[in-house]
Amino acid sequence: MEKAAGETVEKGTHVAVKGQAALRSEFLTTKEKFHGFVDSEWQRLKGENTNKNDNVEETKEASVEEPQAKRLKLEDEERDKAGKQDGKRLRGQNKSRPHVKPTTYDEKRLCLSVVKENRECTFGDKCHFHHDIAEYLATKPADIGESCYLYDTFGKCAFGVTCRYAKAHTTPDLKTMENAELIKTYEGRSTVKNSLSKDLQNSLRKRSVPFKKSAEYLKTLSNSKDKREQQRNGDACAAGVCADPTGVEQQNAATEANKQPQASPEKQPPVKTVGPLTDEDVIKLRPCEKKQVDFQDKLYLAPLTTCGNLPFRRVCKRFGADITCGEMAMCTNLLQGQQSEWALLKRHESEDVFGVQVEGCFPDTMTRVAELINNTTDVDFVDINSGCPIDLVYQKGGGCGLMTRTRKFEQIIKGMNYVLDVPLTVKIRTGVQEKSNIAHKLIPEMKNWGVSMITLHGRSREQRYTKSADWDYISTCSKLASPVPLFGNGDILSYEDAMKARETGVSGIMIARGALIKPWIFTEIKESRHWDISSSERLDVLRDFSNFGLEHWGSDTRGVEKTRTFMLEWLSFMCRYIPVGLLERVPQKINERPPYYMGRNYLESLMASQNVGDWVRISEMLLGPVPKNFNFLPKHKANAYK
Repeated sequence: MEKAAGETVEKGTHVAVKGQAALRSEFLTTKEKFHGFVDSEWQRLKGENTNKNDNVEETKEASVEEPQAKRLKLEDEERDKAGKQDGKRLRGQNKSRPHVKPTTYDEKRLCLSVVKENRECTFGDKCHFHHDIAEYLATKPADIGESCYLYDTFGKCAFGVTCRYAKAHTTPDLKTMENAELIKTYEGRSTVKNSLSKDLQNSLRKRSVPFKKSAEYLKTLSNSKDKREQQRNGDACAAGVCADPTGVEQQNAATEANKQPQASPEKQPPVKTVGPLTDEDVIKLRPCEKKQVDFQDKLYLAPLTTCGNLPFRRVCKRFGADITCGEMAMCTNLLQGQQSEWALLKRHESEDVFGVQVEGCFPDTMTRVAELINNTTDVDFVDINSGCPIDLVYQKGGGCGLMTRTRKFEQIIKGMNYVLDVPLTVKIRTGVQEKSNIAHKLIPEMKNWGVSMITLHGRSREQRYTKSADWDYISTCSKLASPVPLFGNGDILSYEDAMKARETGVSGIMIARGALIKPWIFTEIKESRHWDISSSERLDVLRDFSNFGLEHWGSDTRGVEKTRTFMLEWLSFMCRYIPVGLLERVPQKINERPPYYMGRNYLESLMASQNVGDWVRISEMLLGPVPKNFNFLPKHKANAYK
């Protein structure tokens, strides 16, 4: 790939390379020239030409060792000719990548009792943190900037002197300033919902949370299971296997006795209540009476693991995303009250149509988590992830595994529908095996099970992202799903791709990787145009993300480095974007890799870099220099290729 690009530059002509985007020849370059230009310009801008060698070594240390280039997938004939070299394919995740917690970047933190206006420390002499502000400031890293986004927006920074922008709101006597007018504006207003309270967390850990509706549904499941066993026993007796007819009579009598008190869940005896008795207390909502969501012709931002965090969703909402959904949450972790898993359910006030996605493989846990979400959070819909291809999930029977376990899948959908007051949606793939589609068989069944909306990703589990999405198959399935809305998902990177997708008859479009590569895709689709966005505008998008990240994760060292980590994960996708003005053929296709090219200015070239060290440089423009012990490697091997 690199050799072909180099030859193209030397000859001054453009030769199409398979799997590579077509750029205008005057912008093409070689790998060596590209990195040489980016490195030299960075050193010149920083005024550190004298220490060039030292800085290059630091950049290499920061980026760690990068994975090899991801090879293009060969056709069957080409694969036979090439043969297997090492028997391994470069795909999936960098499982051995360094995992550094943001807390490790603080040598010793200031005690929370001091940050919160000198409250008494409950740990006393056993506390491991600083209580002397002057002593803490001696080891605290230098401030990043002169203005604090939290102070400028809300009138108060909750992180006080630990904030990395503390100069903006700290008095000479180390007190935190407040802006009374801004504080009054946000008084009694919560910008983020669905946080996990300590009381609920303790109740979940002690398993003292009641799940009344779930118990009712699960009881009907166990009763139907008993009936099936009795039928099997009855068949065996009829065949002469059972030799004791009196035993059968006693068993039947016991069964009839058990049936008497077990009325259907809708006919429970009245319960004594305090206050007025409403219809909701005694009458179960019918499907048509549940909260309705208009899914028709909406742009749906896919639930994206790692990158689909709350700050990123806020960026996409600004560009015109209609529906947003939280990252995939494991139902067992939610039921155990894990703080990190509950963080995935948080909703910003700007997200007007918001849902949460849960993953599980058993009716009992999925029904209970649905009831928990229904009673304790504010969401517009709940989504079941039955399309996750990850081995850890699939091997337990979750994700794509649910598509092959139809009985369990049916019980999960019916159980969650029974306990929810909001619509239940499902995300699926075409199937598990590459050439064995099963979605068209499942969709008519799911209509009967009570699903409110279906999202179909046009690839199987085995395919992952190696081939194009099958939109012809999505079109067939959308006809089968009618009148239930079906959203299509796969390979949308421009408004032209979106227009072709809408022609298939789908109710709406879900966008995943396309939003990571260029979040302004929602604006392009709504305005039916190609946006030749400038590098400075793209940097402003990243600046908005960093501000939202500081608001969400904090403006202290811990929050800054967490924001940086998620920004770097996003940049590993964003670097694939090729500016419209540089393309020989518009639009760019999602499965076409960008060759090495020079941008129209230095910042555009830096943003086109596929090197981790250059992503770190971009983050330093917004979040200051990285700590000495900082290292980063992206989650997927498909990224950070050279």
